[in-house]
Amino acid sequence: MSNGELSDGPQDGARSASRTQAGGLPAISRGLRSARRDDTPGQRPRDGSIPEGCQRRSLGGCFWHPFRVRPASHTGSGGVAGAHPPANGWQPSGLLVALVLALFTSTPAHAAQLLAGVAKVDITDRAAGPVNDPSYVKALVLKDGSTTVVLVTVDAVAIGGIGRIGNDYLGKVRAELQRELAIPAASVLVNASHCHSIVRADTDALTVQAVKEAAKNLVPVRAGAGRGREDRIMENRRLKLKDGSELDLRRAYATPRDEDVASVGPVDAEIGLLRLDRADGRPFALVYNFACHPIHGVPAGGNTADFPGFASKVIEENFGEGVMAFFVQGCAGDINPSLYKATQHPHDAEAYGNLLGLSALRAARGIKTGEASPLRVVREAVSLPRAADYQKRIAAIESEQARLLKSFRGTSLNFKAFLPLFLQHKLSPDFPGYHNYGYLHEKSQGRDALAKLDAENRANVEAYLQNIQAMERLTHLQVNLALLKRHHAEAVAAGTPTLDVEMSGMRIGDFVMVTFPGELTVELGLAVKKRAPGKFTFVAGYTNGYLFYLPTEAQRKNTGYAQEDCDCLVAPEWRKIFDERTDSVLKKLLAP
Repeated sequence: MSNGELSDGPQDGARSASRTQAGGLPAISRGLRSARRDDTPGQRPRDGSIPEGCQRRSLGGCFWHPFRVRPASHTGSGGVAGAHPPANGWQPSGLLVALVLALFTSTPAHAAQLLAGVAKVDITDRAAGPVNDPSYVKALVLKDGSTTVVLVTVDAVAIGGIGRIGNDYLGKVRAELQRELAIPAASVLVNASHCHSIVRADTDALTVQAVKEAAKNLVPVRAGAGRGREDRIMENRRLKLKDGSELDLRRAYATPRDEDVASVGPVDAEIGLLRLDRADGRPFALVYNFACHPIHGVPAGGNTADFPGFASKVIEENFGEGVMAFFVQGCAGDINPSLYKATQHPHDAEAYGNLLGLSALRAARGIKTGEASPLRVVREAVSLPRAADYQKRIAAIESEQARLLKSFRGTSLNFKAFLPLFLQHKLSPDFPGYHNYGYLHEKSQGRDALAKLDAENRANVEAYLQNIQAMERLTHLQVNLALLKRHHAEAVAAGTPTLDVEMSGMRIGDFVMVTFPGELTVELGLAVKKRAPGKFTFVAGYTNGYLFYLPTEAQRKNTGYAQEDCDCLVAPEWRKIFDERTDSVLKKLLAP
């Protein structure tokens, strides 16, 4: 399949990504049979059939309409607007007209039929190097009467900010969809999976292509919400130390010593699910929301959509023919793939994707779908306070670096000499230099040369270990100090005390999701879910922009200086504003 070519199944280029359902809208008047018509003009058929010239219409229900329909601007005196007697001379009785008027005035309005269309486009930059598996932009277009919602998922690291997708991407996509499809900007939600694949430079145009293709092929659907569970593929990367600080697990620096770690942070094992079925009950699409960094990689290397790509493939290949799966990243700011720092086996995101995909499938199969009402989308502007303590934190780290540099101790060992001595002293702390009998023999002769050598070596080993630990801590501080300095320079250049972003939310029946443009840590998402009034309320980060890491207030004030604390643009008090606006959006989405 060529770059940008549309594809619909889990196999590359197998079929068109759009779904066109034969038959269109289901016949609401399935129970009514067409009556035989009498060709005799001017005479009403005795068998009750409708004479030639009458039209069937759906008006709050289905019935045979005993008059022709004209434009609404055409009104006859003393009759129903837009109607006149048929040309064959048959006139409706007064009772029948009264019945029709009663249907107009007394029948409750039914919710508009929910329509959906899906499409996906390959956005892999195949010129950037080896490719393990493709990356996609996928579009789900939902329409219910006058409301349209577009959910776009992108196998990319972020929507602006970092990576290949520029800061102008969202504006360009929204403007084009407004111009060509009259879709309001507020109705477009774009979520990045946060996988670190390299996507094409024209991903904005390919996104518009996917949305247009999905919008062209809307079909009737039923919807249902649910949840699954997967707790085997992720871990919290923030470690709580015994001194009260927190450090994080990254491949950029060393893991803290086991004896310094007191506890670990929480994870969110919930899989939020939106199932869409065709009118005949066959699965059409599955949206699944889950929180974990897709940064595990594959054994052979190469460009990869990581575990979300593999999970979606499992769903699409097993849920039903033509199903499209949409991974929506949750609050994964401090959530790593499980065993992320393991060195004894290759890292393989496919295994984790298989587990997630099967868990989502298991739960999705138990969801019952029905009429999905209402369809809503909400967008609110949010102004967050910029961090104003960069200089203070930079000074604190530099002071800690100076202290660590002064802590280095001289030792006669290099690494080659250190390693065997370290092992000897760990293996046999009492007799590291020789067998036990040698020490006993020396003692019997009034000598202690072995014991003195052990003491000297022990002191050198301990000094070398302390130097290694200081070096590891310096590396940790150096990496995150660079982040603080970069963001401080950006804040000075911006010259504004606030960051203006948007919070969005969507509701499809019982399924409710609120979104935010940043790497929300997992505690934030868990707190929203706990207090949310809706039964099926989920949270997505990485949506409609990129605001770097968004930690809790306590995490933001951490003196251990983890990445989530330092690769951060907001002041600690941002959390209060986030909670207030989240509750506001949820209230609007869940209003009667």
